[in-house]
Amino acid sequence: MKALVFDMDGTIADLYGVEGWLEDLRAENPRPYSEAKPLYNMFVLNELLKLFQEMGWKIIVISWLAMNSTKEYDEKVREAKRNWLAENGFPADEIHIVKYGTTKADCTRAKGGFQVLIDDNEKVRKGWNLGNTIDANKNIIKELVALLDATN
Repeated sequence: MKALVFDMDGTIADLYGVEGWLEDLRAENPRPYSEAKPLYNMFVLNELLKLFQEMGWKIIVISWLAMNSTKEYDEKVREAKRNWLAENGFPADEIHIVKYGTTKADCTRAKGGFQVLIDDNEKVRKGWNLGNTIDANKNIIKELVALLDATN
């Protein structure tokens, strides 16, 4: 299996650009997850990801829940994140919205194969051991085009 594994917040969704995002998360208000703007032109990103899917790659999302959150809030955040992905047409084959701090490789390790993690968190990227990583602080579309060219 080959997979592109995407983080959401700060990678494809501009959670940190939502005014009052941290205060809302602390107050267990899911608003920032719904209101986050895409960090990229989603039409361009989604079309690129569909090309990967046509070549047999899986598109997986692994996103953390808020730190120290309740079960009730976790459910609201899961719903908001799934809705965000659907509203933006993100072509995910799998979506995993997991507790804050979960080792992302543990979510897909059993699938084996070559997996590329796209994440804005350097510590998370350094802990990835299932393939390559892409730093989402750079232009991920440019990085994905280069990967696509390299796999053709």
